Amino acid sequence: MDDPDAAPPTPPAEVARAALNRARAAARARGLRPGSPARRSPLAEPRTGSGSGPGARDPQLLSDVLGRLLREKGWTADVSVGGVIGRWREVVGDQVADHCAPETFEDKVLVVRADSTAWATQVRLLVPTLLRRLAEEVGEGVVDEVKVLGPAGPSFRRGPRSVRGQGPRDTWG
Repeated sequence: MDDPDAAPPTPPAEVARAALNRARAAARARGLRPGSPARRSPLAEPRTGSGSGPGARDPQLLSDVLGRLLREKGWTADVSVGGVIGRWREVVGDQVADHCAPETFEDKVLVVRADSTAWATQVRLLVPTLLRRLAEEVGEGVVDEVKVLGPAGPSFRRGPRSVRGQGPRDTWG
């Protein structure tokens, strides 16, 4: 069975060294540097000593995640005012809510529209109280001003009083 012309077997240590060299060459070809300390991803959460504490990859409460998102994007004031607009009746009371409604909120100014000029005047008198109540609900400095608008006038663009053509700005003839 022994063939005198056959080469002697390669020692196991040399086979292992050759395999290690091939693996290192393949790693270098992919851009990895074997033997150097591992570089951490900037997105990776720093590890705690024991790993037993909560980490970034652990499940979190939805309210905590949404709260953090709102703070990071700077949307907390808009969302809190949106909550007040959604609960308008609770904030201002039934009688006022029956006759006026919030329209817009931009640049710390809340615009409210009343259904009559009398109610617009009444709500204008209540603006300091309304600002105090809003500060209690959404925080100080979120709403700086409340503008109260009266009812919108009738539009004569459609209906029995409409006229075809340029209308009231017509200066012909």
